[in-house]
Amino acid sequence: MNPLRLRLSAEKTRVVHIGDGVDFLGHHIRRQRKRGTSKRYVYTRPSKKAVQAIKDRVSERTYRHAQNQSLAQLLTGLNQTLRGWAYYFHRGSAKRTFNTVDHHTWHRVAIWLRRKHSIPSSQLKRFCDQGWRFADGEIAFLGASSVMIERYRHRGARLPTPWTIDSAAGTG
Repeated sequence: MNPLRLRLSAEKTRVVHIGDGVDFLGHHIRRQRKRGTSKRYVYTRPSKKAVQAIKDRVSERTYRHAQNQSLAQLLTGLNQTLRGWAYYFHRGSAKRTFNTVDHHTWHRVAIWLRRKHSIPSSQLKRFCDQGWRFADGEIAFLGASSVMIERYRHRGARLPTPWTIDSAAGTG
């Protein structure tokens, strides 16, 4: 590491057991037993800190000071924010986390609408298009759950390699 002028930070470096898990770049990586079997696999999901950060961002966008914008502007901004966040975490077991973030966002938009229009909860249905999905014209709330999750394309020894194994090179 000396030729590269790299050094380890004592505050950020620690040794942990993979069963306890580790947070790295917003992901929580941990070995757990797969549900329904006795096999153990390494699972990757968004860390608690990353989930709290996106919830705080949603809360900031739906706070009182943001009531001067239209519902379409709010939904467009939230959709872009949540979709970008979800694409970062879409390679892992994040479905439950995405649903949690969407649930939080839906409630924040409901509170935002109630404050903006001074209406009770029973009047929220008029801002929905199908079921309880908020929409304004062509723009609808999609959330993080609209991102397709692609879980673990490669596991263990099946990792692809860009190099071909040439058996003739060894016999030379």
